[in-house]
Amino acid sequence: MPARTGEQFLEGLRKPRAVWVDGERVSDVVSHPKLCGAAHALAEIYDLQHVQAATCLMPDPETGEPIPVSHMIPKSREDLAKRGRALRAVAEYSVGLMGRTPDYMNVTYAGFAGRPDEWGAHGNEAGAERLVAYQKFLRRGDISLTHTIVQPTVDKATGDAPVAGNEHALRKVGDTEHGIVVRGARVLATLAPFADEIAVYPAAPLPQGSDDYALSFCIPMDTPGLKFLCRDSVSSGGNRFDHPLSSRFDEQDAFVIFDDVEVPRDRLFIDCNLKSYNAVMTTSWPPNIQQQTMIRASVKLDFAWGVALRMAAAINAADPETNRLIGEIWSYAELARSAVIAGEAEAREWPSGLWTCAPGPMHVLRGILPIWFPRVNEILRLIGSHNLFATPTAAQMADQDLRGLIDRYLPGAKGMPAEERIRIFRLAWDFAGSALASRNEQYERFYLASSARNMARHLAFTDRSRADRLVDRFLKEPY
Repeated sequence: MPARTGEQFLEGLRKPRAVWVDGERVSDVVSHPKLCGAAHALAEIYDLQHVQAATCLMPDPETGEPIPVSHMIPKSREDLAKRGRALRAVAEYSVGLMGRTPDYMNVTYAGFAGRPDEWGAHGNEAGAERLVAYQKFLRRGDISLTHTIVQPTVDKATGDAPVAGNEHALRKVGDTEHGIVVRGARVLATLAPFADEIAVYPAAPLPQGSDDYALSFCIPMDTPGLKFLCRDSVSSGGNRFDHPLSSRFDEQDAFVIFDDVEVPRDRLFIDCNLKSYNAVMTTSWPPNIQQQTMIRASVKLDFAWGVALRMAAAINAADPETNRLIGEIWSYAELARSAVIAGEAEAREWPSGLWTCAPGPMHVLRGILPIWFPRVNEILRLIGSHNLFATPTAAQMADQDLRGLIDRYLPGAKGMPAEERIRIFRLAWDFAGSALASRNEQYERFYLASSARNMARHLAFTDRSRADRLVDRFLKEPY
């Protein structure tokens, strides 16, 4: 099957699944008022790939059918650049607000399939073969895939990884004729209501003796025993004038319960192989997936800079302090853009022939973005001040008795029409101050782990030889 259209994507979502949102079990995620906005936004992304086919689609290397470029297993620096252009096109649709559009998992599994040597180590050759076959299924079906990799936090004193006897975390509890049975919970399945399948793969390394928790697999969302409890919805519903972002970009997050779920053997990539589980995510995964994550972040920062500029223009705020605040956002956007360029330019080849971005430039963003994004929201709210609340609704704008008064008393500076000014400040509030904005800020603070954790681990992803060479000159010179 070639790359799907938006309507084909929506039709796939109509299959039964056990999803709850705001206390209600949802029978149809496509039409439910809390979910339909994001469902149709994602459908527009699927359609976008056909509209921008020259950028977003490529021939399947075996069938020749058009597939999304995000399924590509890069074999050169040029492949990475091509994939980067496709990732940017998708990120620009949601201005970076949807962190888990399907291309995220497409890139993830392309990277996994590009390292069969890594997944097949430690006696896991059969699991690696099944993973490579699954990636072909994923790309040829243009599947929307979510994932859940974090263990539930019950007691921080016991650490981030479960030990033997933990009854809360996902684990294997038995074998069947056709596979295994798993039980437990995981978080946080972003995009869950809008996915066709769910993936489980390693996150934090497991301690010795935790073999039953060392699992990796993919299964359909309608698998019996699989349950998804979504967080409170921040989808505003309504029209795009009042809520230009939150009416369509609430991608949702879900707590996942595996209530004695059977995993077919052909979907099982790691089966209690602790050495494999602890090794497969340590080398090429971060720089591979971070091409998608950091392009998305770069787009989001560019958008925030643009919003700041428009707010300032709407009220003719050209004072030095406002310009300094806007320049601060610009500096974040420019540094993020430059890091992505550097990561692609300094790309490297792995033993299997897979190419990824350089780890260093991407990891520095992974450490600093959780600080930048909350600061960006603060700056937008400082520039907007009370103007963020002087924003009549579409219904008020349509009121014949009010419209003339609004146009008279709420114009922008230098002849800007009132409607343009209102739309600017409604857009800024939806980005920096709404319920969607609050969810996204929390999301960015812990996206691919916290800033503190990533900075503390920087030596695992960087080359210190430049710094050592400069210091050694003085430490080793004769005296």
